Amino acid sequence: MKFGKTLVLTTLLTAGAAFALGTSDAQAAENYTVQSGDTLSKISIKFAGDNSLIDSIAKENNISNIDMIMEGQNLTIDTDAKGNTTVATVQEQAAPVQATQAPVQEAAPVQQTAPAQQAAAPAAEASTPASTNAAKEWIAQRESSGSYTATNGQYIGRYQLSASYLNGDYSAANQERVADQYVTSRYGSWEGAQAFWQANGWY
Repeated sequence: MKFGKTLVLTTLLTAGAAFALGTSDAQAAENYTVQSGDTLSKISIKFAGDNSLIDSIAKENNISNIDMIMEGQNLTIDTDAKGNTTVATVQEQAAPVQATQAPVQEAAPVQQTAPAQQAAAPAAEASTPASTNAAKEWIAQRESSGSYTATNGQYIGRYQLSASYLNGDYSAANQERVADQYVTSRYGSWEGAQAFWQANGWY
């Protein structure tokens, strides 16, 4: 713009050109409100088709950290700034942005903790199905010969649970559910219940 003003002082012809340039500058400078998810790179691509406006937007709007803009922030975008930046500079500027983003993505060693957790899960599961099912079946056979319809006074079903525990629902699904809850709360596991039964003749 200073160069245009100098030309205005020189000749009328160049003054007209400078005025035209000033007009195009005014048109090139646009206001933009930052949306959720925006980055300077996205905004630059939106206006220029590439990253060439990142530094211009930051400088124009006094943004000290190009990775930090706020939703709702009003920015002045000078689209002419693209022409003042050489391709080499754009590539050099774009490279640091990508370089700073890459380490963040590479910081995914956190994902390495997932296999450890997944590896731990089978270990926990390995101790339950076979031994738990065996202990559960062992008790069912001792209590009712495995029958969901067996009754003995107030005790009902496969695990000979009190009718008050079953709350009027004698279905197989409810017997299984209530038996699991009862054993877990009282003995911690079916293995624990089996050990108690073996010592006392009931659980």
